[in-house]
Amino acid sequence: MWSYRIIAPYLYERTSLADKTADGLTDRQVLLRFSAAGVCGSDLPAFRGARGRLPGDDGPSAAEKDGFPIHEVAGDVIASRHPDHRPGDRVVGWASGFDGLMEFVVSDGDGLAPYDPALTPAQAIGLQPLACVLYACEQLPDLAGRHVAIIGQGSIGLLFSYVAKAAGARRVTGVDPVDRENLAAAYGVDDAVRATSDRWVSQLTPADRADIVIEAVGHQVATLGHAIQAAAPGGTVFYFGVADDDAYPISMRTMLRNNLTLKSGVTLDRRRMLELAGKFAADHPELLGTYLTHTYAVDDVQAAFELACRPCAERVKIAIAE
Repeated sequence: MWSYRIIAPYLYERTSLADKTADGLTDRQVLLRFSAAGVCGSDLPAFRGARGRLPGDDGPSAAEKDGFPIHEVAGDVIASRHPDHRPGDRVVGWASGFDGLMEFVVSDGDGLAPYDPALTPAQAIGLQPLACVLYACEQLPDLAGRHVAIIGQGSIGLLFSYVAKAAGARRVTGVDPVDRENLAAAYGVDDAVRATSDRWVSQLTPADRADIVIEAVGHQVATLGHAIQAAAPGGTVFYFGVADDDAYPISMRTMLRNNLTLKSGVTLDRRRMLELAGKFAADHPELLGTYLTHTYAVDDVQAAFELACRPCAERVKIAIAE
């Protein structure tokens, strides 16, 4: 079977491995034949050569890890030891070993769910990040009538913008140094701010501070502090971006004086959230088609990741598909 490895910073190599078989499955696992994968911002530190905090990325090099670090995957079930999955099912969700960039993938069936057959596998990939965004929004106060600000308008931040507006947010502010004005209307963004978060927050008036601020960048420490500064008194900050550092300095004085709430967390109850994402996408049929902006063949994995690393005003979601 084909597989990919990161053999040096910014460099993938296609390799050949022995096929995975049903014999290696444990309880609640499934064997998938790869149909598509999504490139997530959390995959990029490993591609760049940085040692991040993804499960399995604890060695000196990612080169030993076949299929790494892809976790957004869609595929056909070949074999199953999970009661809810049968051979022939078309499913989408998590490659639980962060090794989804290979022809056959073994994964925890609790993180997979069927998807609408009217969707292509590349379009269906969007259900995995949408499930994560919907789970995060379940942890927040009711968004209806609120001012919601999202720091970061990449593929995750734009989904937060869309979901916030669909939930009845009074005002949605999207902040990103890349020009996203051309995408603002499609994703429900009222104020598309082209700026780094430190410049944005330094010019906020009290009336412009948000009831809910979502940090959708990650991988460095500064933006969490900016999110806290941008929150209105009594507001909530949700840290969604992946944390590459163990300690994040924040202003406890600001937290205390402004009666702020800080929340974070990974997505739990994954199968339920994937099913909820499927229902949300069915209610908003334009979303996934708009969300998927670039699709690469499995022979072009290198090009897909190179695009993901470059600022690009038109790029939202990148998929890799058979």
